[in-house]
Amino acid sequence: MTTEPLFSIAIQRNTPMVTITFEGQRMIVPEGINVAAALLTGGARDFRSSIVGQAPRAPYCMMGVCFECLVEIDGIPGRQSCLIQVRDGMQIKRQLGASALEGESVGEYHE
Repeated sequence: MTTEPLFSIAIQRNTPMVTITFEGQRMIVPEGINVAAALLTGGARDFRSSIVGQAPRAPYCMMGVCFECLVEIDGIPGRQSCLIQVRDGMQIKRQLGASALEGESVGEYHE
């Protein structure tokens, strides 16, 4: 699931910390950083799988343009982790394939 961190964040001495959970693993991270940065610092390498081929994907642009950083946060799929700040108690899971719209199946068509 996780390996060595891809980068680190310099933490000042009285920086408030929060606890998040990614795929069942607790992480203590600085308050105010985005979810993508927190997960990368914790060693996460893949955040989602592609819709076609299930290839592992991870953050690319870190500014909300590419949608490679999609994760499920607190049961809501398709969240851009680079645009959401961490908060204490946040539950995060990998986004596996496409997220279905509420009440509809993937590929379902309505006129």
